[in-house]
Amino acid sequence: MNTRRQFIAAMAASAAASAPIGALAAEPKAAPKNSSSLSGRNGPDFGSVNAVIQKLKGGPDLPLSFLHRDNQDLVAWKAKGRAKMLELLQYAPAKCDPNAEVVSRKDCGDYIHEEVRFNTTPVFRVPATVLIPKKAKLPAPAVVALHSHGGAYMWGREREMATSDAIHPTLKEMRDSSYGGKAYGIELVRRGYVVICIDMFYWGERRVVLDDDPPEWKAQSLTLSDEQVKAYNNRCSRDEDVIARTLYCAGVSWAGIIALDDIRTVDYLVTRPDVDPSRIACVGQSVGGLRSSYLAALDERIKAAVVSSWMCSFPNQLAAHIRGIGFTKIIPGMYHHMDHPDIASLAMPKPLMVINGSQDRLFELAGVHASHEKIAQCYAKAGVPDHFKSIIEDAPHQFNAERQADAWAWFDKWL
Repeated sequence: MNTRRQFIAAMAASAAASAPIGALAAEPKAAPKNSSSLSGRNGPDFGSVNAVIQKLKGGPDLPLSFLHRDNQDLVAWKAKGRAKMLELLQYAPAKCDPNAEVVSRKDCGDYIHEEVRFNTTPVFRVPATVLIPKKAKLPAPAVVALHSHGGAYMWGREREMATSDAIHPTLKEMRDSSYGGKAYGIELVRRGYVVICIDMFYWGERRVVLDDDPPEWKAQSLTLSDEQVKAYNNRCSRDEDVIARTLYCAGVSWAGIIALDDIRTVDYLVTRPDVDPSRIACVGQSVGGLRSSYLAALDERIKAAVVSSWMCSFPNQLAAHIRGIGFTKIIPGMYHHMDHPDIASLAMPKPLMVINGSQDRLFELAGVHASHEKIAQCYAKAGVPDHFKSIIEDAPHQFNAERQADAWAWFDKWL
């Protein structure tokens, strides 16, 4: 496949459908099997080595899971879990003044569109789009929108935040297939939320540009042909492992950069007089969903979260679905302490909605069901079972219009 987005679409189209479930996920034993390998190989992706890998993975009784018998006090457990997560992210940049600058401001009728630049660290100055509702009472609640991967590196935040006439046709195609044709940032601002979205490291204005790249690649032009965009995206996809190795050799993790940028985005957001700092939520699709789970887990200022198309059990991914986990999503050493649903549960007691599609072949489906059930059990143990909403629907890797409506109703309820 030419891009990760095309791969996702093709795999989803060939997947068998399974029945949706209700508010709490079914027992893991009831989950349909999804054992076919993403590589197309018969059996485990790494054949004879798989037996060794299975012995190396973390066991079922992870010491930093909230379900472990030693973890009874929620506050104490969260402190331990967050400390371990921050340690293993291998990235602790000095705090700095955001030193924010509004570089443009446009009246879009019922909302204002701002382009902003601010520092997340002394090294990184990030581009952001901020949408401000004109009819809402200010300060208003805010949502941190976290853009996806999608194999589309040329652009970042535009897929969530830009009007349809301001995006490239390849992004419009992605929006149509993955987002129900909606720029959900615009949907949210029209509901009365201030919305912010930054470009993730390696995407959009923070993408890799080489000295000998074609001028049109450097210009990020909307007149690029589909083939030119595909060629750029293919190059970036091939180089992801090189970027990851470079970051690891520099002593940091890619996941750490992403997580800390998102936390520092909240640092900037709470300085804005149009934002109510006591009513901030986060939402994301695909890797944006993983970012949403991390941000809700690590930042108490987030009061509600939605995770779309990124919940799984890492041990379940190892045999035949490891290609669903890229370097942007790996915290080295974490998974002998906590699995991904344990990380998501660090958000407790704040309201959390998690959405997965049973046709999404990036994830081993029994592990998806088990992950939803584990989060439900954690929320029940914490005494707030109604603060978790699980949706596993008969759908591919997408954040469709129906699930967006569920998500916005979730924010309206809790913020």
